[in-house]
Amino acid sequence: MEILHSKKMSQEVSTSSTQKYLDVKEVKEDVIILKNGSMRFILAVSAINFDLKSSEEQEAIINNYKDFINSLDFPIQIIISSRKLNMQNYLDYLDSREKEQPNELLRFQIFEYKKFIDQLVKVSNIMEKNFYIVIPFSPIENKEGGFFSNLLSLKNPQKNILEKRENFETYKNQLIQRVDLVKIGLSRIGVKLIPLKTKDLIELLFDSYNPEVYNTVELKDPNKLEFIK
Repeated sequence: MEILHSKKMSQEVSTSSTQKYLDVKEVKEDVIILKNGSMRFILAVSAINFDLKSSEEQEAIINNYKDFINSLDFPIQIIISSRKLNMQNYLDYLDSREKEQPNELLRFQIFEYKKFIDQLVKVSNIMEKNFYIVIPFSPIENKEGGFFSNLLSLKNPQKNILEKRENFETYKNQLIQRVDLVKIGLSRIGVKLIPLKTKDLIELLFDSYNPEVYNTVELKDPNKLEFIK
């Protein structure tokens, strides 16, 4: 019988990088670049309490959202991220305030409040929801490039780098145009949109692929991160 998990196989898996199994190639200038050359821009979207709106407001929101969807000539992805709320930082803050409080009565009240929050988190499944919109852009592949063009690029690497930089700026500008359309369309609904920066994108990707260590690891500065190639 064939041994599926041999010692040699386990060693190869442990030493190989998990990054090769991901679609993400790099995060650059607030844009996610995939291995196939396509780009992604992510907006964080605020929530609105639809049930508290009047019937006229609800109807206006639905109509504006319908008009927004119909106006798009490119696909978008809506992501709802649910994570168990981590209250440890808040509990540590209360603990420090308790120690600094000179009034004994106030110190006791902070202690009771801290104990209440701690018990509430333990018995309740308090979730934190975040909403994102992913806007894609796929550059058109250059079908004229072939063996000789690749050979020339190897002979002149500086020119190749400049061309890649110019292409990146061109594609990013076209992506930003799509982002502006999404901003205009959703602003009519009453939601707020915040573009994710490079560090925010890295943290979002890290949290998505490492949910078990959510809010427990502090990431380095993005400029000091080393990506395995």
